[in-house]
Amino acid sequence: MNVENAVYPKGEQIQALIGRNDGKPIVMLNLLKFKDKAVYKDGRATDLTGREAYQKYADLMVPFVLSHGGRIVFSGAANGQVIGDVGELWDVVALMEYPSAEAFAKIAMSPDVAKFGEHREAGLAGQLLIEVREQ
Repeated sequence: MNVENAVYPKGEQIQALIGRNDGKPIVMLNLLKFKDKAVYKDGRATDLTGREAYQKYADLMVPFVLSHGGRIVFSGAANGQVIGDVGELWDVVALMEYPSAEAFAKIAMSPDVAKFGEHREAGLAGQLLIEVREQ
């Protein structure tokens, strides 16, 4: 299994997600890895850690998602592996539910999210975002 820890989805990944849209709720499994020190694209000086920069993003993103019908299912620290092996463990695991795949895409592509997304990008070393659905 090849793992590519990324910060942004590829266009074809968003298109495939929308193509699977059946109007039912989806849950996004977030595996987050933070930078030791936040790095902003514009080169601004900061003493923030990656986790602190990401928290600035989360403090704005969570209410935005909630206001668009989403909800936090779970969020917590990744403490250790029990089965399998990976070079570096992610720092945080979160489950976010969205009303539909289309709703997720609309939220993720929102100009409002782009405004505060700079903190997400500054703080994340990488992320896996996995769509899951109830069976």
